[in-house]
Amino acid sequence: MKASGGRDGGPISGPLRATRSGGDSGAALGVKPLTRPGNLPARTRQLTSQACRRDSLTVHEHSSSRRRRTSVGTGTLALSLGLCLCAGQLIATQPASAATTPVTAAAAAKVSPTIRTTVSSRNIASGATVRVTAKYWNPKNGKPVTSGTVRLQALRGGKWINWTSKQLGSSGIVNLYAAPKITGYFRTQYLGSSSYLPLTGGNIRIVVRSSAPARILAEAKAHVGALYLFAAAGPKRFDCSGYTMYVYRKAVGRSLPHQANLQQRYGTGVSQGGKQVGDLIVFRNGSYGYHAGIYAGNGYMYDSPHTGARVGKHKMYGSNYVVRRLAA
Repeated sequence: MKASGGRDGGPISGPLRATRSGGDSGAALGVKPLTRPGNLPARTRQLTSQACRRDSLTVHEHSSSRRRRTSVGTGTLALSLGLCLCAGQLIATQPASAATTPVTAAAAAKVSPTIRTTVSSRNIASGATVRVTAKYWNPKNGKPVTSGTVRLQALRGGKWINWTSKQLGSSGIVNLYAAPKITGYFRTQYLGSSSYLPLTGGNIRIVVRSSAPARILAEAKAHVGALYLFAAAGPKRFDCSGYTMYVYRKAVGRSLPHQANLQQRYGTGVSQGGKQVGDLIVFRNGSYGYHAGIYAGNGYMYDSPHTGARVGKHKMYGSNYVVRRLAA
């Protein structure tokens, strides 16, 4: 069938194409109308059908898996969609599934241990040793904590300082020792382990009593630098026996005569090898005592030596002397 003329009056060559309802509006827009699948050649329809079935099977296999694959080759997908569209079949792909994240088992939580602290004494003499015992156990099962370091700390100058430390053993008990010179606070500190959290114990107040020798020595030091004056017995000037008389009365309440020769008869006699800090030392000429001092340890004494000298710590001289202990 031939057409008689075109829109501009010119001839139209070629056969007329059948169009859907709407006339030739698609042709006017320059778009070729869709060709029905039934008009495709037999070979094309066969290939198209096979491709669509293959892609449909592939999508079905992907969607039935728990971990769906979200990527198909770009070229293959475009060809499959085009062929299926031509065959009048549109296969919808499944939405991409979120990537699964492996679940890692959480590490077991650490346990906060329980502590019980005891001390051998809360009131000690100066220089004495105190024992602090700390016991640690697991509050969940009652078993002892067998690993980790425990420190003994002392509060000095507003700061906690490490005094000593020790490792826990199979019993979960640790003994720590200290010989404090002053009254103050102590505490234990567990540093933790792979199974237990760190733990700081409560404050323990240790009262340190000043011993008699310590009090005597402290009073003797308090007057270092005082000028010698014959027959003076303090508190600003001293002779030798006046100095010892004053110190023992202030430190331990002992009364002595103001004469070295008489002082050698007071207190308890001690051998020269057994003398201790705070003992009275009386030097003699024969059996007569002529000079007195207070033993300071390591061959030294505190005394007020002679005219023009001052109270101080001086080296002991001679070997003819007696030792008297006036306070334990």
